[in-house]
Amino acid sequence: MPWLGVIVVPIVLVIHVVLSPTRKAEVVLILSAGAMGFLIDTMLVSAGIFSPVLYLFPYPFSPPWMIMLWMNLATTLNVSLQKLHGRYLLSAVLGAIGGPAAYYSGAKLGATTAIPGTSDILVLSAAWAMAIPVLFWIADRINKTFIVSPPEKKR
Repeated sequence: MPWLGVIVVPIVLVIHVVLSPTRKAEVVLILSAGAMGFLIDTMLVSAGIFSPVLYLFPYPFSPPWMIMLWMNLATTLNVSLQKLHGRYLLSAVLGAIGGPAAYYSGAKLGATTAIPGTSDILVLSAAWAMAIPVLFWIADRINKTFIVSPPEKKR
């Protein structure tokens, strides 16, 4: 049901943004993660690393439901994954493990047309080891741009 994510995730994103004290920063981060995810997944599909169930966009473009997953991931960067800001090596290790695990699990659930092989998993691991630290770097830059820290108290 690739259409389900395209319906549900935007609702979750709106709720997240409405509840966020830093709405503009979160919107920019979510859109940035969506664009980055579209590019990365489109390159991986083009390279034959995985083949998602297509929905709306033709091959080799990443389908909207996968872009929604990247956008949903962005909502965690300043909240539940906040402790990883500035910890690029740790975030790379976690990305190298979590990214391929997510793709493999999705494949087992029928989100792709084939289960990724060992070499595909290694490429996914490398891609995610780079992508997650880059997402945190982007989040840091966006936060510095949009979030003004409170003025220091005068003595």
